[in-house]
Amino acid sequence: MLRQELFAPGSAGEQLWEQGLVSRLLADGTKAQLRIQAARHGRSMEEEARTILRNAIESSQPGTSKPGLGSRIHAHFAQLGGVELNLPERSSLPSPERFDGEAASAT
Repeated sequence: MLRQELFAPGSAGEQLWEQGLVSRLLADGTKAQLRIQAARHGRSMEEEARTILRNAIESSQPGTSKPGLGSRIHAHFAQLGGVELNLPERSSLPSPERFDGEAASAT
């Protein structure tokens, strides 16, 4: 069954909810939390459950995830091109910091 059809009006998912089958699977505490969350979003419990399930199904589908922040920033600035820096070669390796008051010896 396609995810769009899962809880569409008149669908099998909606009929399961209306018959109380989905509601019976939820613990009382979970139903109470769902009721509170639905009220915060201005939706019915049924619509809130549909939204939660729809989002869970969409996020689990391969290829439907949105690119991360770094990828979006890169894509935004990619058209400007990159910057090539001429970095000097290191002439010496950095020496570790000493914490006993003595200066590190130069090698």
